[in-house]
Amino acid sequence: MTSASPGDAVFEGVYGPYQITDGDRREVLGYRLALFTAALAQAALLLQWQRLGGGWLWPWLLPMLAGVGLALRWIHIYLRPLHRALQLLWLIGCLGFGALAITAGPAGMAAALAQDSRWIWLIGPFFAALAGIGFKEFFCFRRPEAIGVTLLLPVALLGRLSGLLPASATTLLLGLEAALLLVLCLRKFPMPAAADVGDKSVFAYLESQRQRPSP
Repeated sequence: MTSASPGDAVFEGVYGPYQITDGDRREVLGYRLALFTAALAQAALLLQWQRLGGGWLWPWLLPMLAGVGLALRWIHIYLRPLHRALQLLWLIGCLGFGALAITAGPAGMAAALAQDSRWIWLIGPFFAALAGIGFKEFFCFRRPEAIGVTLLLPVALLGRLSGLLPASATTLLLGLEAALLLVLCLRKFPMPAAADVGDKSVFAYLESQRQRPSP
């Protein structure tokens, strides 16, 4: 990461002063652009599925998966185990989508998913990772659209998996979640980078604790 320059603003953190560097700002911009790409791709995928049918959705699926993966690369989360857990969920979900593509073919993924909701067990971890990003955004900024993303994804997928929700209701909830995710992303761009970076003194303290030798 780029070291701080004398012109960078100094913030007072819980464990001491810190500065937001050019490297921090690049990471924040990368996080926001990656999440925005995923949001656009998800909205386009759902719109195409509703208007044109479920064939050949994978061109939207690829940027959606990559966008969430990159967002998890650059997101700032104090607890490293939680960060790693979200990345692991993303990876498992991507592998689930890969298995679905191999089994049903790229053009038949949506049809296979609609016919057999058990596929949600394999692709669901990806959406759990996305819901985790939504929870982080709500926890840090108390944005109502963030809690919408966090809650609507599990309700839609678990409702469909359990048979409590019909396909039409699941599609409606996912469409609402996609719209809220777009709103969340658009509202983030005007925010200062320091808001997404968080208190760097906490990161430094936690890293020092991890590096301390065990007694």
